[in-house]
Amino acid sequence: MTDTAPLPLPRPLSSSRHVVVGHDVAKAPRRRHHRVVLIVAAVLAAVALAGWAGHLSSGSTGFPFGGTATRPDQGPGGSALEPGATGEDGGVIPDGTSPFDVDVPGVAGLGPSLLDALQRAATDASADGVEIVVNSGWRSAAYQEQLLDDAVSQYGTPEEAARWVATPATSAHVHGDAVDIGYWDATDWLSEHGANYDLCQIYMNETWHYELHTGASAEGCPPMFRDPTDDPRMQQ
Repeated sequence: MTDTAPLPLPRPLSSSRHVVVGHDVAKAPRRRHHRVVLIVAAVLAAVALAGWAGHLSSGSTGFPFGGTATRPDQGPGGSALEPGATGEDGGVIPDGTSPFDVDVPGVAGLGPSLLDALQRAATDASADGVEIVVNSGWRSAAYQEQLLDDAVSQYGTPEEAARWVATPATSAHVHGDAVDIGYWDATDWLSEHGANYDLCQIYMNETWHYELHTGASAEGCPPMFRDPTDDPRMQQ
C-alpha cells in the first residue's frame, strides 16, 4: 500500500515404566504428576509447532494467528532493518530500484519467498521487454507512521486515509509482506502473469500493491478487496 526458526521438536517421552520400591513409594504420585505435566507440555509444543510450520510454509512473515510477526532484523542483502528509521534506512526506495538491489533496505527487508517470486517475475518480464521496479517494499514503523500522517493531511480524515495507508501495526509493508510496483506496463504485466508466481493484487484501488498468495499459481488469486478498509487484517 502507499500506504523463526521453527520451535524445537519436543523430546519424546520415555515409554519405559519405572518400578517404585521402598522409600520411593511416597514419591510415586509426584512423579506421575510430573509425567502428566510433561505430556501436556509436549502436546502444546506440537500444536504450536504445527501452527508455525503452516504459517511459515506460506512464505509470509506477518500476521500469524491474527497477530503480528517479529520484523526481521536483517534482510538478505545484510542491511540492518530499524523500526525507528526514516529515509532510505526506513524503507524509502530510490527511483529505478530493481528487485535485485538487495543492498537497499526496502528490498532487503522483503520476506524471502516474496522476494524470490518478485525476482523470478522480473526476470521473465524482462524477456518480454517489461521492466519491473520497486516503488516501495519493506517499511519501518516510523516511515509508515509518516505516510499515514501525510495521508490524513491529504485526504482530510483518518477514515478516508485508511483507504490508502495502513497503520504501522497492520501494514503488510512493515512486515515485509507487500511490494508496490512501478511503471504501468509492469503492473499490467503482473495483472496478467503475477498469479504464475503466486503474486496477487490485493486491492482494487491499488493496482501497484502485490502480496504473495501461496497456491495462486494453481488456483488463481483470491477476489480483491475494494480497498484496505475491507481487508480483515486492517481491523486488528
